[in-house]
Amino acid sequence: MLKNYRMVSIENDRVRVKVCPDLGGRVCSIFLKEGGVETVFFPHIVRPVRILPRQSFVGGGIELSFPISHSPVQIAPVLYEVTRDQERIYVSCGERELRFGMNWTVEYSLGERDAFLTQRTAFFNPDRDAHPWMSWSNAGVPAQPDTEFHFPEGPVLAHGREVRIIDWKTEGPRRQADVHRMTGFFWKRPDCCAFGVFTPSLKAGLYHVADPLRVPGIKLWSDGIGRDEAWVSQYTLDGQQCLEIQAGPLVDQSMKDLLQPGQLRHHIEFWIPSETPRDIRAILLPHPPLRELDKVPLFGWARSEEVRDWLSLASAKKSGDTSQIPKAPDVDSNRWAVSGIADLGDALSFAALSTKGSERDRWLFQLGAWFAGRGETSAALEVLARSGDDRARALSGRLWLVNKREADAAANCFRAIESEAIALHPQVVIERDKALAALGSETLDERGRWLNAVSALDDEWLAERRANWLIDCGNSQAAFDLLRSTRLQLVHQRYERTRLWRQVENSLGLEPVEYPSWLGEDDLAEFGAYRDLPAV
Repeated sequence: MLKNYRMVSIENDRVRVKVCPDLGGRVCSIFLKEGGVETVFFPHIVRPVRILPRQSFVGGGIELSFPISHSPVQIAPVLYEVTRDQERIYVSCGERELRFGMNWTVEYSLGERDAFLTQRTAFFNPDRDAHPWMSWSNAGVPAQPDTEFHFPEGPVLAHGREVRIIDWKTEGPRRQADVHRMTGFFWKRPDCCAFGVFTPSLKAGLYHVADPLRVPGIKLWSDGIGRDEAWVSQYTLDGQQCLEIQAGPLVDQSMKDLLQPGQLRHHIEFWIPSETPRDIRAILLPHPPLRELDKVPLFGWARSEEVRDWLSLASAKKSGDTSQIPKAPDVDSNRWAVSGIADLGDALSFAALSTKGSERDRWLFQLGAWFAGRGETSAALEVLARSGDDRARALSGRLWLVNKREADAAANCFRAIESEAIALHPQVVIERDKALAALGSETLDERGRWLNAVSALDDEWLAERRANWLIDCGNSQAAFDLLRSTRLQLVHQRYERTRLWRQVENSLGLEPVEYPSWLGEDDLAEFGAYRDLPAV
């Protein structure tokens, strides 16, 4: 499908930079004019793939992620502003994010003679509660076998099949050809603050430098040469390879920080394109004249269709006029109360108290969803229990199962669903089956009825649940056949299929396969704060 994307270009005599506000504020190009060299990988196609946490990732360019990694809006439009002063031209992109209502802005700027791109990032929490966050600047660069890794010495956390500490000088790879499986590297105590890559065959490189007191995080991610190249090819047009160099205000991706109420946090980093390899220890930290921090815009909600009705409801509550209450979103609207609107809870309660029947049930569902989005699980369950909306029963089942770890309560919520359409929705079938499976063998017949009712659907997560049920029924051979015959997409850092396969191998007495790649899962060690809650 063809689609227009807005691009903003800023340039001087040395460098041209393109930024795309419609891809979450991503830098799509850093082009060196004199040599005609592009230093950033950009695949010229928007082809989302399933990488945590949103399961909708596109590679290439320079992505700023917040409050999770990777950004939940990396394929969505954000707000932007172009300004200039006597010293520089600025492109600022950002929004108020939906989950917690925090503001983020990434500001890119060029001075008249700069041979580097300056990136300044600001985060602000206007809410009354502290909220978790992580942020990384992730640059996709072209990867060829001769791409050289120019990184500091020191201890490095290597995240591959195992998580271990290596000494970069004696154990680290020197170029892309030295990496033979997907691996992430996090520097623990680097001996300098600059890093980057250079590809001799392309005569192109990209380097990064920042104040290590503000931006201590340094990461290299490579899918390597050979077996894991498909993980990159899936988001490109022609199978070209890309690797990622990353930096951030946290040391690695196993942790999140808290942004306190009213807290404003900012940091500055620099991207240096090059036609020649650079000595990272000779790269000095630039000190360009930047405008005052209070001139950096903090944007509001970026996509009006996501917040319009909820802001109207909040306005109705403020006026006290019940005639201004909009119609509650129905089941086919796919609209959920925005948890980042802090005063929406009172407005949703106002709407529920001011309406009756199914309209009241719909508002109670939205109030429960708002509480759930803010992490207030007990309050959510109490409100959802008062709603007659089947979506409330489905959400309650999910909350009991995942947040409370009470499978019996979850199963009862799913059993209470009256609408056949909702009861047979694949997501509901999957969550119900997880709850019933946790109750033991007495639910095998019930599980089979629901799974058989959707057996013609081409849904790989349904196939996983069916394989799980077959194993629990003692039919591991049928589970084997199902896992071998189902076409499965690649999905990063999720291991349900692999766990099922190991059960099948054990049950059938098969020789263990080192890496069952046909399952579409990687074989990384489980590491990183990518989920708020453990998978079930």
